[in-house]
Amino acid sequence: MNLFPIKKTVSKDTTIIANNDNVTVPVLGKEEHPILEIIRFSLIALIIVIPIRMFIAQPFIVSGASMENTFHTGEYLIVDQLSYYFNPPSRGDVVIFRYPRDPSKFFIKRIIGLPGETIIIEGSAITIKNKDNPDGFSLDEPYIKSMKNGSNMTEVLGEREYFVMGDNRDQSSDSRTWGVLQQERIIGHAYLRLFPPQEFGYLPGAIADTTVTSSP
Repeated sequence: MNLFPIKKTVSKDTTIIANNDNVTVPVLGKEEHPILEIIRFSLIALIIVIPIRMFIAQPFIVSGASMENTFHTGEYLIVDQLSYYFNPPSRGDVVIFRYPRDPSKFFIKRIIGLPGETIIIEGSAITIKNKDNPDGFSLDEPYIKSMKNGSNMTEVLGEREYFVMGDNRDQSSDSRTWGVLQQERIIGHAYLRLFPPQEFGYLPGAIADTTVTSSP
């Protein structure tokens, strides 16, 4: 993070004393040492920046092909960490989370399945069953780059568990490989794309709605 110099005017302290002739004389206070001023400014900056980074928003740089063509390597994102304290993640959200098998790594994927749902994958077809749709439904997913026929699987999601997948599913390590994602591992959702400039956008990767089609 770059810190830009801030021009500031320093006013010196003035103390008024009286002599025997009742004349007031200004006495200039000692000027603060530049190093102390730098230290004070740095501490104030840390007090402001650290809570923002921990609880509100923080930057991430995309690496890898799993979310193409929605995101590409080198793109600079700002992640909203605050919203999920008030509302749970929704289907279609692009989320950043700690990789369940190695929490030191961060992944970016899209939420496909929600807590309490059953995800059925047969070849390249995905069916989701829940209380409102016991017969199942499929998603309208215009963001998918590719998804070839793969192994069939069924995953039942428990409380606070999500099923996530990359938009480039043939190049994605996701819930099909390492299982469900627990909500506590989710850092936040993609809020801004700052770089490259021509791709700048608010809520990058967001979908207009979660239109579904009922399974026959």
